[in-house]
Amino acid sequence: MNTAKKFYHDASRIAFDEAHRKKIDFNMSRYDLAVEKGMKRYRDVEAAKNQAAAIKREVLNHLDEYLLQFEKNITSHGVEVFWARNSEEAIAYVEKILVENEARLLVKSKSMTTEEIELNAAVAKLDCESVETDLGEFIVQTAGEKPYHIVTPAMHKSKSEIADLFHDKFGTPPESTPEELSDFVRRLLRKKFTQAQIGVTGANFLIADIGGISVTENEGNALMSTSFPKIHLVFAGIEKIIPKMEQLGLFYPLLAVHGTGQQVTAYNTIFTGPRQTGEIDGPEKMYVILLDNGRIGIFADDEAYESLACIRCGACLNGCPVYRTIGGYTYNATYSGPIGSAITPFLKGFRDFYHLSYASTLCGKCAEVCPVKIPLPDIFLANRRKAVEQQLSPAAEKVAMKGFRLIASKRKGFDFFPAVMKNSAFYPLNYWGWGPKRAVPKFAKKSFSQLYRKQNKQNIN
Repeated sequence: MNTAKKFYHDASRIAFDEAHRKKIDFNMSRYDLAVEKGMKRYRDVEAAKNQAAAIKREVLNHLDEYLLQFEKNITSHGVEVFWARNSEEAIAYVEKILVENEARLLVKSKSMTTEEIELNAAVAKLDCESVETDLGEFIVQTAGEKPYHIVTPAMHKSKSEIADLFHDKFGTPPESTPEELSDFVRRLLRKKFTQAQIGVTGANFLIADIGGISVTENEGNALMSTSFPKIHLVFAGIEKIIPKMEQLGLFYPLLAVHGTGQQVTAYNTIFTGPRQTGEIDGPEKMYVILLDNGRIGIFADDEAYESLACIRCGACLNGCPVYRTIGGYTYNATYSGPIGSAITPFLKGFRDFYHLSYASTLCGKCAEVCPVKIPLPDIFLANRRKAVEQQLSPAAEKVAMKGFRLIASKRKGFDFFPAVMKNSAFYPLNYWGWGPKRAVPKFAKKSFSQLYRKQNKQNIN
């Protein structure tokens, strides 16, 4: 089954899964309330969004300059920077670091970039254990799953499902409360933090003027992942750059309120290098991997490049009626929801993933809630046009559209047939194309054009 067929199959199945829908609706409702409250703290949230959007567009207009400035400043602090054109180069560099340092345990804070290159699987091949330390990520790793959501990875699991999972994997009491399970994970991870040779983080922002890595979190696990291990390894997409440290005062609250409804996240840390002479803590070595992996292709596209302004808050996922219906796993991609639908065709290939740009009603909610004002519906339409231009549409779809064009262009001929005949002819097509659980639209006894002609004739008379 190809990726498009799998998407439509999974979407049809999960959309009518009442248990799944109940869990997502519950979690999304809590998010909606938190964000509504968080937005009230802003005197003028639109002004903040406009300012953030302007900064990110400035970055995209001078991306090369800011990246080189970042590299110059952070290497002056003793950090080694590696530019990876794709996931293969990034993994090869990681393997080199693991072998050189004889690493057997890696602790990892939440990072979608490492999910993108499938770091955990690559590390396992070198007989090195990679442990997720974010609670949500730890849950899905324990379950053998991928993150369901870019901000809340375990959103699809209920409290009872997590309790059952931990009972099965770790022998915890099946009636354990969320607090008891959190305490269990905390104690387990404490040992991992102290034993690990390498700590891995992503980067919410790369700060050009100071050569800094900004990491935002709520659990303190990123700090723990960088405090005990001797090596700090950072993965960041090249689009994460911002020009100045002072701009974090704008981006921190925007990211927090759009991501979780918070005024600001619990922990906001800036890393500028490994332990310096005279310092008593911190890693001995620090590496930064700057990942392209298809981003230059997005950057070069006049219509899609603005998607690189994304700060990964997840607001577009939470606002999207499609995502809220079909869930995160249906997309079969690292980045789900509207932002994933926009960028995945570039990251993983249009031929296999152009269909994601059709996973939208074009209602505009994603653009409305975006804190950096990415015109996502416009990008979806552009991607759809590109797919047509590349003749990627299935043969059946091409025939159907040609047939529709032929029929629609000959209105009088189409109106000649009675509604009952048209309904009978179109029913099988609608059933197979739309799915058996969807309502099939029916043709009226009289078409609009017929009614218009009749009314116009009466007015003349």
